[in-house]
Amino acid sequence: MQYSPQSVPEACLDRDKQVKQIFSEIAPRYDLLNHVLSLNIDRVWRRLAVDRLGWEAEPSGRFLDACTGTFDLALELSDRTDFCGQVIATDFASPMMVQGARKIVSEPIRPVCGNSLALPFPDDSFDGAMVGFGVRNLADLEHGLSELHRVLKKDRILVVLEFTLPPNSLVRAAYLLYFRRVLPFIGRIVSGHPWAYQYLPESVGEFPPPDELGLQFKKAGFSDVGWTLLTGGIAAIHWGRA
Repeated sequence: MQYSPQSVPEACLDRDKQVKQIFSEIAPRYDLLNHVLSLNIDRVWRRLAVDRLGWEAEPSGRFLDACTGTFDLALELSDRTDFCGQVIATDFASPMMVQGARKIVSEPIRPVCGNSLALPFPDDSFDGAMVGFGVRNLADLEHGLSELHRVLKKDRILVVLEFTLPPNSLVRAAYLLYFRRVLPFIGRIVSGHPWAYQYLPESVGEFPPPDELGLQFKKAGFSDVGWTLLTGGIAAIHWGRA
């Protein structure tokens, strides 16, 4: 039976359009800026996120990488030695996936242009799901988490890697100085985009802290919810079981 996905909630369309525009326009320099601005720490974070996914229980299974961008998290899973399954990688900003396509020529990754607020898959489709630096950009976080819960098989795990604000006041002050001053300046120079890298610190500042995000996971139907802070608390890995 063919599945007909729900449409994106009307109230989310303006924010959806803005985020899609940002990531479509910065796609050509996205990978370079990601690794430079994070000093390559983002690569370590992705390894730790995939470690938390529990894919070893179903190495030939079907996994979702939502808000995939240029496929870095999908590649981290597909490159694991014993992984022999498939990664379905979705994003609604097709220029991001076009930019990353050169990296998946021989990989078990299937790109699908789709919105995480209306995932084009039936219920219980995946043996695990992950999102790297994407849930912060969802126009409706509650709805997006519910969609991710819907497409996961029972007892399977969702892992979310996301920026957060460090709990230590000194680390937080230095982090915010970098995010608000240094990052937008470098991002503007390298990407050529006048305001995209101003959006990033603003979106992190507005995003729920780990304990509140954990409550959102539970509200969406996840159990065994937890999180761990990374690199002094500038990022966090969150997880929950469907």
